[in-house]
Parts: sequence; structure tokens; C-alpha cells
Amino acid sequence: MTDQPYTADPPELRRSLGVLDGIAVAASSTAATTSIGIGLGVTAGVVGLHLPAIMLLAFLPVLGIAGAYSRLNRVEPNAGNGYVWVGRSLNPWLGFLVGWVNIVATVAFLAYTTAVTGSALLQLAGEAGVHRIGSLALDPGSTAQTTALGIVVLVAVTLTAVTGIRTAARLQTGLLVFEYVVLLGFCGYGIVTGPHPFSLSWFDPFAIPSATALAQGLLLSVFCYWGFEAAFSVNEEVRDPRDASRAGLITLVTMLGLFLLGSVAFQRVLSEQELAGHGAEGLAFFGDRLAAQPWAALPLVALMFSAVASLQAGVIPTARGMFAMSRDRTLGPVWSRVSARYGTPAAGTLLIGALAAAVAGLALVIPRLADMIMATVNAVGIVVALSYALTALAAAARFRSLLREDWRQGVAAVVLPALSALALLGLGGYLGWSFYTSADHFEVSADNGWFLLATPVAMIVSGFVAAGWAKYVRRSPYFRTGRGTDADAPQLLTTPN
Repeated sequence: MTDQPYTADPPELRRSLGVLDGIAVAASSTAATTSIGIGLGVTAGVVGLHLPAIMLLAFLPVLGIAGAYSRLNRVEPNAGNGYVWVGRSLNPWLGFLVGWVNIVATVAFLAYTTAVTGSALLQLAGEAGVHRIGSLALDPGSTAQTTALGIVVLVAVTLTAVTGIRTAARLQTGLLVFEYVVLLGFCGYGIVTGPHPFSLSWFDPFAIPSATALAQGLLLSVFCYWGFEAAFSVNEEVRDPRDASRAGLITLVTMLGLFLLGSVAFQRVLSEQELAGHGAEGLAFFGDRLAAQPWAALPLVALMFSAVASLQAGVIPTARGMFAMSRDRTLGPVWSRVSARYGTPAAGTLLIGALAAAVAGLALVIPRLADMIMATVNAVGIVVALSYALTALAAAARFRSLLREDWRQGVAAVVLPALSALALLGLGGYLGWSFYTSADHFEVSADNGWFLLATPVAMIVSGFVAAGWAKYVRRSPYFRTGRGTDADAPQLLTTPN
């Protein structure tokens, strides 16, 4: 395959999406309202009152990653994106690892978002005066209660995702409009009326307390941006693959604006202790400080909508990535079965939802929701940084000839992605080392460094085990060439439902 713009229409999945649909999927996957309502509090617990600085700083390497995704997508759109690009340009084992860690990271994300959704619903019940059901006292901080309720929502959004991205995108567009109106209204009001004075030091990364806090804060912020690449996972279902690139980049820049707005508003309204101390209930607390009921409940409703949309948006790209891997026989055939009725990988979508529900159940070993969120976000942040870095290195290797042909394009296509990759690898390695040296025993706790390190290590090691099975047992041809099955391949590995 030559590196020419892609023009063929794939027969597997139905092309029906445009730029706005891709933005809806990517923005819902990034989940700005959830990241602001929960992620800002978690990050403030690490970097203090420097949220704008850390969000700006994290945006720089992510922008380099986005450029790599966009350029690779123009020459080789594939539902497997990073898995295919890294396998071809670097190494099939590393390519498989990218696909694998994205799967397990998304399943972990879905598990924690399931609990967040349940927490938002329980908080809304509390605002409505419902504090007990029979003898059960409702607790929005209980992992057990929030997970049980969230799984019900997960089942519903998974069933919706089966019917096709077009249906899902329409639902997500409606949810996003409501979320952003509420978010812009409350954050704008908070910036104007907040009791805490504005300070330029909020934008000073050199004022962050330590190198470890800087590294952890950056990876937590990278996690907040994570999801913009969902637009590239549906690039076989857009009318023009270039629309996926536009959707991803537009989403990323929009997220930067929202995160800066949210971080300044939160720091104008809440103290550092209030920011770090409310976890999953941070947005509700923010709303209560700015308005009386029932208006104060609007940010909480927006958080619930964001969590619901991100659940669905998490299921969709993961099922597409596994579809691409199954098409190459690196995963089992069930993942590449396309529904004759909906033109979607329906069986894989249902299985992803089931896996996320199962992992959400396993998370019950961490009884408090705030601790589960901290452990999940740290683990996912490290493996997402690894996935992004490998994809950026693949772009640098793929387009290295541009350095000789046109130095301006070479800088954009090779140097910037390479620098972004090195920055993320360095941050992940440093944070992993700091976790290792911060404890002398293992304990299932969000405060235990060995536990925080063991979780992403387990995700990565399991990827190499699964790759070995795909190569030596399934005998996938992917490991001979690193090339994925072309989206317009005439011989499909799929069987209609």
C-alpha cells in the first residue's frame, strides 16, 4: 500500500457520518463535563491551584499526538488506527500492544464511569429529597450502590450503540448541547462572581510543588484529553476519512477551551481544600455554591448526561478497534461479526458492555468511589500515554522522508510527534518510578504506590501475553507484515448476525 490519500468505500461498515457526527462521538468520549466535574478535583489534589497551567502544558504533547493521528489517518484510515499504524511502521508486537492497552484502558474507564453515573443519579435523588429506599440509606460515595445503578445505565446505552453510530451520535449531540450550555453558564457566572481572587500564578507551571506532582498532574491532564481519537475509530463509517481528522482536531481544541474555563471558574469559586476534597461530588458542590435549588442541580444533571454519553462513546470506538483486530485474526471472530440489520459490530459491542460491567463489579474491592477513581485514572493515564507515544513514533517513522523533501512538513510530521512521544514516555516512566519508590509493601489502596504501579503494568504485560497467543496459536498474518486488513478488502472475515 502506498501512502496516498484513501478514497475507497469499505463494504464492512456503513458510511453515513459527517464531521459533526464525528465531533459528537469524540466530544462525548472525551467527556468534558465529567473531566471538569471529577478530573479537576483529582488533579487539584496533586498540583494545587495550578489547574490552568497543567491543562495548558498537557495540551502541547497531546496536540503533537493529534497531528500524528491526523496525518496517518489521511493515508491509511482504519478502524484499528494506532494498532495498524504502529504495527506497520514500528513493530507488530508494539502495534498489538497499542490496540490491547486501548481496549483494557477503555474497559477500566467504562467501569469507573459506570460508578460515576450511578453517583450522579444518587446525588440527584438526594437533591429531590429521596435519601432512603426502605432500610437502605442512599450514599452517592458508595462504590457498591453507584456501580449497581450505573450498570443498569450501561446496559441501556450499550443496546443503543448496537443500533448504529448515527443513532448514538444524535443522542450524544442532544446531551452535549445541554451539557455545554449548563457548563458555560455556571463557569462563566463563577468566574465573574467567585470569592477567590484571580491570580496569574495559576498559569505558572514552575510553581507546582514538585517534579513528581508535575509528572502525575500532566498524566492526569492527558487522561482528561483522552478520547479525542474516538473520531478516528469510526473513520470507516464517515463519508470522507478527512472528516475524522477534522472532528478529532476540532474536539481537542474545544476541550482545551472548556478545561481552561472550568479550571479558572473552579479556582475562583472553591478553595484548594474544597477542590481536592469533594471527588465525584465536586460539580454538585460547585453548583450549590453558585445557585439555590432547583438551579443548583443543573450541573449535576449535566454531569449525569456527560457520564451517560461517555459510556456510550467508550463502547463504540472500542468495539470498532476490536473489529479491526478480529478482522486481522489477532482476536477471535466474534468481534468482527457485523449485524446485517444495523451494519455495526453488534456482538462485539454487547461483549464490551458486558466486560465493562464485570470489571465494574470487580472494582467493589475498593469501597469508596473517590479511591476507585484515583486508582483508575492513574493507571489509565500511564497506559494512554504509552499508546499515544507509540502512535506518534509510528508517524515519525512513517513520514521521516519528509525531513529531506520539505523541512517545514518534516518538522510537523516527524519532529513534533517524536518530541511529544518522548515527553509522554518520560513522564510515564518517571511517574512509575515514583510510585515504586513511594511504598515498601503492596496494598489495594489508591494511596499505595505499588498498587498504582501494578495496575498499568498488568495491563501492559497482559497485552504481550495476548499478542503471543495471537501470533503462535491464531497464527495471525498481522505478525508477519504488521499490516492490517484494508478497509476495502474484498474478502471479509465477518459473518452477519
